[in-house]
Amino acid sequence: QVQLVESGGGSVQAGDSLRLSCIASGGALSSYAVAWFRQAPGAERDFVAGAAWSGTMRNYADSVEGRFSISRDNAKNTVYLQMNNLNPEDADDYYCDGHRHPDAVGRAAGEYDYWGQGTPVTVSS
Repeated sequence: QVQLVESGGGSVQAGDSLRLSCIASGGALSSYAVAWFRQAPGAERDFVAGAAWSGTMRNYADSVEGRFSISRDNAKNTVYLQMNNLNPEDADDYYCDGHRHPDAVGRAAGEYDYWGQGTPVTVSS
């Protein structure tokens, strides 16, 4: 069973950058498509960005296109989310999700098979 652990969240000012990391254990990350979602308390989990197993096929939510970038280092079993020009609307708990189909980069959290515990991001104006 794949386990995913997110890190890199924190408190920043509007306009700052953060890089989130997601490390997989219990399986080779190259076998999975991965995506980042974010969720506010009591709200649904929203798609942020996703990447197929090779990293060449990527998908972004309109709200983060041009500011966020997803990448993966399969040799390190790690996925990254580089977040630039953060604004208060980006403040949420961020989750890394894994999909058994290596090319599946869907936008619905329910499609994914594995997820981590999340890392919080706070953005002050």
